[in-house]
Amino acid sequence: MICRFCGHECKKDGHQANGVQRYECKHCHKKQQAEYAYNAYAVDLNENIIRYTKEGLGIRSISRVLHISVSTLLKRILLIAKRIARPTIPLGHIYEVDEIQSFVRQKKNLIWIAYALDRDSKQVVSYNIGPRTNTTLSVVTDTLRYAQARYIYTDRLRNYRSLIDRYVHRRRIMEPIISNAII
Repeated sequence: MICRFCGHECKKDGHQANGVQRYECKHCHKKQQAEYAYNAYAVDLNENIIRYTKEGLGIRSISRVLHISVSTLLKRILLIAKRIARPTIPLGHIYEVDEIQSFVRQKKNLIWIAYALDRDSKQVVSYNIGPRTNTTLSVVTDTLRYAQARYIYTDRLRNYRSLIDRYVHRRRIMEPIISNAII
């Protein structure tokens, strides 16, 4: 058996109380089993959580599908989230800034996600989560200021006027919808 912590070879090390074979790593000396009865120890659990989250499943749905408790799932999601690295930001590009409204548990508990996209690659280069205030928005706009943005396009939210230099700030113009109807 190969150690799931360091990748080295393991040796047999007796049995668990339930009769399952136990192994010890020759290198890191951690003890483990070949198979676990509890699904929270599955090797591909984090990948499955990420996949199901991207598919739009809720917390309870994911815990039901993976056969793990909701509290274990939430702990794993927090661990996965802490490992997410901030993206690198290219210098001197054109960016678009916008915000999305969502809620936590109840619709009265509103949360805002402010984000910036690179206009050419359509990649998220900065984001912040919090209330719809200048403090939340300034994290994103300050990041773009440090990236020496050529232009920053926003919607008509007034908060951006005080956060973005007027020489860099541009407003998105809503293009009129052209009807194919015969007049």
